[in-house]
Amino acid sequence: MATKIDEIISDIIKVEGGYTNDKNDSGGETKYGVTIAVARQNGYTGPMKDMPEEFARKVYLNQYVVKPGFDKILALSESIAAELVDTGVNCGPGIAGKFLQRALNGFNNRGKSYPDVLVDGNVGQRSVDALAAYLKMRGKADGEVVMLKALNCLQGARYIDITEANNKNEDFTYGWIKNRC
Repeated sequence: MATKIDEIISDIIKVEGGYTNDKNDSGGETKYGVTIAVARQNGYTGPMKDMPEEFARKVYLNQYVVKPGFDKILALSESIAAELVDTGVNCGPGIAGKFLQRALNGFNNRGKSYPDVLVDGNVGQRSVDALAAYLKMRGKADGEVVMLKALNCLQGARYIDITEANNKNEDFTYGWIKNRC
């Protein structure tokens, strides 16, 4: 499992790239996709340009894999876990968790296939059990494809909402949807 998590984090770092400090990016200084605020919250005190990749990897593992419970999803579906981690990095892990929970509730045949889950962004045992039931009901291959489409639809809609709320985000919308959805 650790190897797959390492692969997921490596893929995110590739997409996020190195150091940036775009005046229109609300995150401010960023390196490997870790904003200065997140770096500081996790104990990094040096210049962002010098933040080591290993530090970013630890942040990703702790804040975007383990803390939101996405590591529990990995045993059921590597592709869904990877999508949740990536969305968590870009939109916040609570948002990614809510996307999963909303989709699960939308796919459960009004609670007949498995119980609704609370849409709180915390991926706990009920969310894991619901995903397992969903994948069993729909078949792993088809179920994953449709769940990934649903997650990407929700993510894309969020990017448009963010852009409509603040037009400086138009600088990023195309890239977000191209690289993330």
